[in-house]
Amino acid sequence: MRFAYYPGCVAKGGAPELYKSVNACLGPLGIEVEELHGAACTGAGVLTERNPELADTLNARTFAMAERLGLPILTICSTCTGTMYASHERLKDDAYRARINEHLADEGLEYRGTTEIYHLMWILVEKIGLDKVRSLVKRPLNGLRIAPFYGCYIVRPSRLVDPDHQKRDTYLEQIIAHLGADAVDYSGKTKCCGFPITTMNRTNALKMTGRNIAEAKDQGADLMVTPCPLCHLNLDGQQIDAARVIGRSLDVPILHLPQLLGLAFGLSPEELGLRHNIVTPRTVLQKFLSGAAV
Repeated sequence: MRFAYYPGCVAKGGAPELYKSVNACLGPLGIEVEELHGAACTGAGVLTERNPELADTLNARTFAMAERLGLPILTICSTCTGTMYASHERLKDDAYRARINEHLADEGLEYRGTTEIYHLMWILVEKIGLDKVRSLVKRPLNGLRIAPFYGCYIVRPSRLVDPDHQKRDTYLEQIIAHLGADAVDYSGKTKCCGFPITTMNRTNALKMTGRNIAEAKDQGADLMVTPCPLCHLNLDGQQIDAARVIGRSLDVPILHLPQLLGLAFGLSPEELGLRHNIVTPRTVLQKFLSGAAV
């Protein structure tokens, strides 16, 4: 199973533990990748609001790079996935795609509209299969109560990101169960983490972050897992400030999806970059996972 790998900018910058943990899990999952070095940021939806043609040009350039390789794109970021899907939809218009391709011509690139895009979470369920994922588990996460946090970009609009499957907003729960843990249900799992308004209204962003974590904790979550590094930046990196703003303690570890997979696959905390997480999962994991010296 081979993909054109688009790690996005956060996994190579603000959340290097994500890039590290993905690389550690690719082998066990049987995924081969060719990384799209030189691909641009998707614009994370923000650029689309300001200059949609520029955002679509950047994403068409990435699609063209993958198309040239003859490979579907593997993403590890919900925001990248959602933004790419929106561009992909607009680029189905032949006349618009031709105009965008004029911007790519100087690089000798042309996007013909054939590239497919998959988030790692979707690949686990739709390409690899959950029975195969469960067969890779060497350290079952028995006893752990894990709150899924999808964020908003990977679940909406559903007509774009879930046109055929209709159940992609349940994939995290299914993965958690096949790793041996219990999924915690709560209303905040598909809400926004607050990241998009962080620079415009930091207080409200932190309230959104804090309330989502608090609700998961109140429902009994030992930790949370997210397929989105931008959500992780807020839920983990801003958690101390979020607790202060909402006036209560939180202290809920937030794992990237491949970090959770790697723990169940028996990989070491070092291989998964767990020491980079701001809210340490040490106490929780040592309580439930024997031999997981975090």
